[in-house]
Amino acid sequence: MSEAAKDNILEFFVKASNKHGFELDISLLVNGAVVSGTMVSAKEYFENLSESFEDGSDLSQELSDQLAQAGESAQSNSDGEAHFIHLKNTRVYCGDSKPTPSKGKILWRGKLSEVDSFFLGKISEPKPKSSSNKKE
Repeated sequence: MSEAAKDNILEFFVKASNKHGFELDISLLVNGAVVSGTMVSAKEYFENLSESFEDGSDLSQELSDQLAQAGESAQSNSDGEAHFIHLKNTRVYCGDSKPTPSKGKILWRGKLSEVDSFFLGKISEPKPKSSSNKKE
């Protein structure tokens, strides 16, 4: 079987992000789920992921170092073909339920070949109404 086709326009956006640090709010349809967030470079993704391991054990520090090196490697290879897309502040929607995760600044990495479609912009949650504005 051959590898699934990637959307050339989406790959162009990913390459621009990897090469120039370009960020873009985007929502992706992936196997029936909507993944919504801000596209970031592979370097930024790996740097942010690396930071989550910095203050731990020797093993955690080694993981942090390896992830930081992966980020540097990803930036130096930015002229090549892109295979993954990276998002920050990500929410995943399945059906009409609340997004998963619902809190936190979540990093997400996905295969470009698995993205069925996309649209520019991210889904924002409605702000909860404050109880002081309600009329009794």
